Amino acid sequence: MIMKASPTSGEQPMYHSPAVFAPFSQLIAAESTRHGGVSPMPYTSLNLGISTADAPENVSENRSRFWQAMRVDPRQVATSHQIHGSQVLPVTQPGHYEGYDALITNRAGIVLAVTIADCTPVLIFDPVHRAVAAIHAGWRGTVQNIVVKTLDRMQQDFGTLPNECYAYIGTCIDECSFEVDYDVAEQFSDAYRRFEPATGKYLVNLKKANLDQLSARGMASSRIQVSPFSTVLHNQDFFSYRHEGGQTGRMLACIGIV
Repeated sequence: MIMKASPTSGEQPMYHSPAVFAPFSQLIAAESTRHGGVSPMPYTSLNLGISTADAPENVSENRSRFWQAMRVDPRQVATSHQIHGSQVLPVTQPGHYEGYDALITNRAGIVLAVTIADCTPVLIFDPVHRAVAAIHAGWRGTVQNIVVKTLDRMQQDFGTLPNECYAYIGTCIDECSFEVDYDVAEQFSDAYRRFEPATGKYLVNLKKANLDQLSARGMASSRIQVSPFSTVLHNQDFFSYRHEGGQTGRMLACIGIV
């Protein structure tokens, strides 16, 4: 699927809007790129990560630019300090929380956002019950079935049925770049890992693993969009923690009902 990009004047886009959500005018959904900010190397340039060593004033200006481009008041945003776990937080008011890697809400006017730099962002929209989710699915969260747990919590709290939902699996590290040792690979089934004899390492496919979690809960493939981009292969447009040796910026993936 084609992704709508932010309007620019010959410049690289500041964010992409998933086309799967395009029919829903009441929805705000996007993932940022690394373009359009003020941060110097190695955070060039739209670093939105508050936990990096970038100057706080740079991150503040970058966030201001991003939310302004999204036409979102920063006071509407809910985020969390992510711990690579699988805890799901039902959000009733904006703010910054601790210890959650998935945020859900059915409150209009709240925009959920997760921070990304290789891990998989997953955005979910339930148009029937008007509920949304923003998920940070690192490899640990993926192994812990964070997507399944999020859908289950949405069903419990909002009455969400997965077959009525739409989802976007965002830009993350690609399979050919996510090289791991056996201690990580053994936690994935053969469907999501393959051994590379030349390196003695395994390659893990996070996008497919999270896609299959959505499908296993009954979401139709026609309602799921998977980003064609990679944080590593398209590093000129996205931050990659691994590819850049840990010294890099962060993107945001966000979703909310206006």
